[in-house]
Amino acid sequence: MILECFPCGPIETNGYFVACEKTKRAIIIDAPLGITEIALKNPYHFEKVILTHSHWDHILDLSVLKKKLNLPVYLHEADADNIRNPGSDGLGRNFPFEPVQPDGYLQEGDRITVGEISMQVIHTPGHTPGGICLYIEKESSLISGDTLFCGCMGRIDLPTGDPEAMWRSLKKLAKLPSGTVVYPGHGGPTTIGNENWMMHAKEQFG
Repeated sequence: MILECFPCGPIETNGYFVACEKTKRAIIIDAPLGITEIALKNPYHFEKVILTHSHWDHILDLSVLKKKLNLPVYLHEADADNIRNPGSDGLGRNFPFEPVQPDGYLQEGDRITVGEISMQVIHTPGHTPGGICLYIEKESSLISGDTLFCGCMGRIDLPTGDPEAMWRSLKKLAKLPSGTVVYPGHGGPTTIGNENWMMHAKEQFG
């Protein structure tokens, strides 16, 4: 597996390319501003765009990316309205971007394949209702979006936040193998084992 991270846009949101080393087929995870330009210069054969959630900083390049690379877009249905009607999540529209119609929906337990890579969808509401993580078990890797960061979690005080859902999501992630490397939506990687506060997040942050 090839996994590349590109911090992009006004708040350095991480966009990811996950590529099969053998076939060079790849997917793009999240669409921060500027990721399209990077993708166009890349040798991979991109197949689709997966969104971990639909907050503005993760979708600013989505319409451009979809048009220029002709890629289908997938996300959890609970977050889909904010790409069809940008700003409907209550966070406003400080940056211009066009609506995008999703091409399909992801839910807990779905499998996404790219070349010889297989990843599992884990539904992790809390930061947004439709937040997801992508678990690549064979590679001991988790792309966590804004659910889990190094030393902290995604904000739950936004209009899309749900503290009780976040506590449940973190407990779910805490059950993954401790050596699993976590690649978050902002900042650098961590491991599940390093985030041993997750089982007691409510007591610590609630």
